Amino acid sequence: MLEKADALLDAGGMLLDAIPEVREAMSRARTRHPEWYRSYAALEAEARELHFYANQGVPGLLQTEDYARAVFSRQRPLLDEETIEKRIADRMARQQVLDKWPVPVCSFVLEEVVLDRPIGGKSVRETQLKQLLRIGNLRNVEMQVMPTGIEQHPNMDGGFNLLTPKRHPQVAYTEVQGYPRLITDAEEVRTIVERYGIMRAMALPPAESRALIEKKLGEL
Repeated sequence: MLEKADALLDAGGMLLDAIPEVREAMSRARTRHPEWYRSYAALEAEARELHFYANQGVPGLLQTEDYARAVFSRQRPLLDEETIEKRIADRMARQQVLDKWPVPVCSFVLEEVVLDRPIGGKSVRETQLKQLLRIGNLRNVEMQVMPTGIEQHPNMDGGFNLLTPKRHPQVAYTEVQGYPRLITDAEEVRTIVERYGIMRAMALPPAESRALIEKKLGEL
């Protein structure tokens, strides 16, 4: 499928590079993740740059184990316990990308509502906010909050990820109602990059974003 998709999307071999990782993952265990997600995860693991915009929940790379469990436990259709634990383990393993060397350049723009939504309850939210502060203090990470009270917004189309894999141009990834899409078309990617740049300019600077997260943490 990846071979055909690479040719169809004119991806320049980017999806072909993911085939060894996908085969290895499939040999370890059978998962319910879509094929597209597996190829994305492989690209994410080797990316030089990672940029995320989140408007519903905390991005997977930032989630605590308890937050991830709360998300997967309430997913519809319901998942069995074995699948939930497998999804959690996969999500935690993805986070190793933040600790590898050389470290990728990372940025996150989080809507303020993401900080306020108490997924999993007060205790889970408290631990998750502390996690955001910890990761936001990493040298290679810039984290910004988009205030809810802002009157204009350049992106009302949902969350997205931008990543720059080794030896390949920047790509985008979106997922809506369980349908993931890896975007390789240069013009589509350029449009999303433009939106992200405007959002970073409109969001609170990293220092003010940390202060806001600390304030919300202190109010718990």
